[in-house]
Amino acid sequence: MPAPTAITVGSFDGVHLGHASLLRAARRAIGAEGRVIALAFSPHPLSLLRPGAEPARLTTWSTREQLLRDAGADEVVRLEPTRELLALEPRAFVERIVREHAPAVWAEGPDFRFGKARAGDTRTLETLGGEFGFRAIVVPHAEVALTDLTLAPASSTLVRWLLSRGRVGDARRVLGRAYKIVGVVEPGDQRGRAIGFPTANITTECAMPADGVYAGVATLPDGRELAAAISVGTKPTFGDRPRTLEAHLLDAGDPWDGRGADRQPLGYGWTVRLRFTAWLREQLGYDRLDDLIVQIEADAARAADHFISRRADSIETAGAAR
Repeated sequence: MPAPTAITVGSFDGVHLGHASLLRAARRAIGAEGRVIALAFSPHPLSLLRPGAEPARLTTWSTREQLLRDAGADEVVRLEPTRELLALEPRAFVERIVREHAPAVWAEGPDFRFGKARAGDTRTLETLGGEFGFRAIVVPHAEVALTDLTLAPASSTLVRWLLSRGRVGDARRVLGRAYKIVGVVEPGDQRGRAIGFPTANITTECAMPADGVYAGVATLPDGRELAAAISVGTKPTFGDRPRTLEAHLLDAGDPWDGRGADRQPLGYGWTVRLRFTAWLREQLGYDRLDDLIVQIEADAARAADHFISRRADSIETAGAAR
């Protein structure tokens, strides 16, 4: 006899504390012997219904899938938002999901809407559960205390709002971890290298935080983690330029040509993972290049301090857990 199944349906972009709470509730409801499946829309349904109106993406699909598994899902199923699927009335949508996954439990948050024109809600789900043989459970919002002392329900919308204001520390509180961007290193204008601070020029499908300079951690393809001073913005010192994301990796030598390192040069086209750990300052324009260099040195020193202090905190926490 197959193990009983609990499901939850949504976009799950970011996989924040609210999503983790849903998965924990599903696990409690189905028991240790059951299976928990997250059915995740990707891309966002609005990308089909109203192209250009979809929210900025917080995670790549592979990152989202892994985070959902880390949060307790035994299986992650990608739901492609086709016109046929999005046109289903609430009852037909539930019937399709039941036919494919035979859930004993269906867990959702209080704001869950489904079916054509989002006509179904949690009361609809509870009613249909009686008809189709599953138990619908509604999981309260997970509330998060932000640094301004406000309490807010965890949501992907809130994470995007916080990032748009550079509040990466508060975004971490909602996500339960530092916000991470996955991107590819591409050739840039190499101004940083010319002044002694080579940077990785990164293209990404993930949402960038507000313009500014941040402390962070970069994970390289070989698994090394390096402190990073990250710049988001238009490089005001060098005139009006497109918005870019750049990271100066500390203690890396020059990974683009191999100088100062005993590894082969990485060149371009490699994937980097950037975690944003702290806001450092807003972007500023400088009249003299020497002033910019002094500021970058200060930014790099602060980024290194954040990296060291977080490493120390991690070691202390791990030791206390033993």
